[in-house]
Amino acid sequence: MEYISTRGEKILSSGAAILKGLASDGGLYVPVSFPQIDALEIEKMCELDYAERASLILSKFLTDFDIFDLKEMCAKAYAKFENADAAPIVKVDDDAFLMELWHGPTSAFKDVALTLLPYLLTYARQSEGTNKKTLILVATSGDTGKAALEGFADVPDTEIIVFYPSDGVSEMQKLQMQTTVGKNVNVIGINGNFDDAQTAVKQIFKDPATVEQIESLGYSLSSANSINWGRLAPQIAYYFSAYVDLVSSNEIKNGTPINFVVPVGNFGNVLAAYYAKKMGLPVNKLLIASNSNNILTDFFKTGIYDTNRKFFKTISPSMDILISSNLERLLFEISNRDPSNITKLMSEFDMYGLYEVPVNIIDEEAGEFIAYWSDEDETSEALYNFYDMFEYLLDPHTAVAVAAYFNYIAEEDDPTKTVIVSTANPYKFPQDVLNILTRRYEKDAFKAIRKLELATGIPAPDTIAELSDLSVIHTDVINKSEVKNKVLSILHNINNAKESN
Repeated sequence: MEYISTRGEKILSSGAAILKGLASDGGLYVPVSFPQIDALEIEKMCELDYAERASLILSKFLTDFDIFDLKEMCAKAYAKFENADAAPIVKVDDDAFLMELWHGPTSAFKDVALTLLPYLLTYARQSEGTNKKTLILVATSGDTGKAALEGFADVPDTEIIVFYPSDGVSEMQKLQMQTTVGKNVNVIGINGNFDDAQTAVKQIFKDPATVEQIESLGYSLSSANSINWGRLAPQIAYYFSAYVDLVSSNEIKNGTPINFVVPVGNFGNVLAAYYAKKMGLPVNKLLIASNSNNILTDFFKTGIYDTNRKFFKTISPSMDILISSNLERLLFEISNRDPSNITKLMSEFDMYGLYEVPVNIIDEEAGEFIAYWSDEDETSEALYNFYDMFEYLLDPHTAVAVAAYFNYIAEEDDPTKTVIVSTANPYKFPQDVLNILTRRYEKDAFKAIRKLELATGIPAPDTIAELSDLSVIHTDVINKSEVKNKVLSILHNINNAKESN
């Protein structure tokens, strides 16, 4: 299958798209068309395990990958999850279900794609015949960083550099990154927020002079953020898997539409659900759940995307984002796939920090999306009430989604079966979750874990609990203006060290 940038650049293979990550014109790669999955294939998927389902969906897009190799890659990646199931479904009541995406190595939904991406990228590098090493640049709002580090640590011919907002992630998220071991891993904090980190990284991709410098040092650029098609495509699979699980458990009949509720930040997760619908998955509504940084809620209601607003640090830090990069892919679809229109909108955005799409076009072309947001009090209330009603412990991001679901049901009284996407283990945010449940704040994160375990009887995952025994390795913090020079400095130091040996 061929791919096209949202701004017009074409590329011949999925492997090449994965290797580049971001198009040279600054756009994001999308497939030239969306393959279809019919009801018969959905029925057959009931007999498959998660890895087999994922390889089936991915084979529709990664047509230059050998199907047997793809199956093997998926099997190896998802063997790293609890019970080798990356997306188990938990029934809440007759109408609502949770899809738990946090049973991977770093206890967050980013693991579903980032345990697989290193295999995809290595395969693509071999298929494309490149002799350059790969430099993975990552900007993270909390969870992508550790998942990418875990996936790419000590992968041959690969260097990974992760930038995170030093004061914009939870203590556990920061410790997960700072304690990562690997000869090829680099973790850098920045004085700023996620948008600052993401903008700095994207500027490197878009600057030909910097790209040339990096290539002269023996590396080709790629990304592990969801701007990379190889990161986004695996996420489509778990929406199909959720639907198949509901069919196979007789909760719905094959062909019956369902809803999904997705907490949003960079828009990649809910975009994957939209792409699943374009492939034929029976989807009724896609509920977008934002926190106080409700720029997406405003966009879907008014057509105006305006970053000239106050930025909030919240208890759901991975959603503290004002520049949702993947929205560009949706704009491409609702603009009749017109690259010139996207180029115009993004030029306006670069100049003014805003753009506008006629709201009637959004309603007509993206009518499946309904956007909600909740402030800190509403998020806390949703988390508390959900535990009180179901004895199920949510993380703050999933609580934002639950708040959106309750608001939607109150407004619409929609009987459609609904899957709420649960994106992280609550123990990644122990102080805030403990405070919400017990009204007592514990400053020490590990004491908060122990108190939360005692209060709920729910154990913390070993990968979180063991952080107290690990050494902090990565402590650098820089200004956002220093990101490019830091990247080049790291590569120069690597090459100098090799020459001295």
